[in-house]
Amino acid sequence: MIKLTFCLVRLPHLSRAAFQDYWFNTHGPLVASVAETLRIRRYVQLHSLPAETHSALRTSRAAPEEFDGVAELRFDSLQAILENGQRPEAQAAGALLLEDEKRFIDLPKSPLWWGEEKVVVG
Repeated sequence: MIKLTFCLVRLPHLSRAAFQDYWFNTHGPLVASVAETLRIRRYVQLHSLPAETHSALRTSRAAPEEFDGVAELRFDSLQAILENGQRPEAQAAGALLLEDEKRFIDLPKSPLWWGEEKVVVG
């Protein structure tokens, strides 16, 4: 399995609650609607808890500012991902998701990367 990890920072005009509501109730169903086209095998949203729940931990590690959430998308293989770039229906689905992401995610502040899971526990 190949995983896309996307660390999300909300647009400045959105509250954390508004961001998370839009992400879960609007963008989530949109991703689900194109999951088969994009060959997404699993999509998970990790919503951040209020800052006070983790501020002591961040301070103890001199950690940077937290993200508003993390999206994890799993695919069967790197080949399946590369093939999406060649398929017009996958390109259209990807463009649809990107246009919606611009409505609630501060994209330049939201890193993403491809990785392969290496299970250590569980």
